[in-house]
Amino acid sequence: MNIVRGFFFMLLPAFLAGCVAAPPRETSNICAIFDEYPEWYDYAKASQEKWGTPVHIQLAFVHQESRFVGDAKPPFDWFLFIPLGRASSAEGYAQIQDPAWEDYTKENGGFFKSRTDMEDALDFIGWYNNISRNRLGISLWDPRNLYLAYHEGHGGYSRGSYRSKSSLLKVANKVDSRARQYGAQLKRCESRFKCRKWYQVGPFCD
Repeated sequence: MNIVRGFFFMLLPAFLAGCVAAPPRETSNICAIFDEYPEWYDYAKASQEKWGTPVHIQLAFVHQESRFVGDAKPPFDWFLFIPLGRASSAEGYAQIQDPAWEDYTKENGGFFKSRTDMEDALDFIGWYNNISRNRLGISLWDPRNLYLAYHEGHGGYSRGSYRSKSSLLKVANKVDSRARQYGAQLKRCESRFKCRKWYQVGPFCD
């Protein structure tokens, strides 16, 4: 039995990785993204209701971190022709590093969770940003500073480590711009994703 259980846990990551969806054909329009993957709207909305980060800001994070490539990882560093390993342990839609993922799964359970699963990635973003709000006082409607805390970690953000990183500040501004773009687009199409299921009528449609 122990051998079977060990074999199962060895195969589980490969199985989950094999289920990764292809990136959306159009990533600059959140309506097109949800047209192609309407379940992603459900995941983002559930994360918003649970943790507070708006749908469009979650998707702006994913766009920046992975361009919606579910099994994305940092490239290998090389010395001549010798691979030295990856620059970090970041993985998946939200480029979540091992220590942060361990903290998240300890608090939220992690038996079947995967960084290559959009539902789990969006829930992680919501969870992390909720901590940023509680510890650092960052509004959940402030994608720029939420992203800086996401990139630098809560300790790094509180120390102001981002202030000397001009390239990171430019990226954070891009995330802010992308979130605003997605937010404006979502206002024009969200109604068709909110109430598409048979039971979402009357008071059950919000």
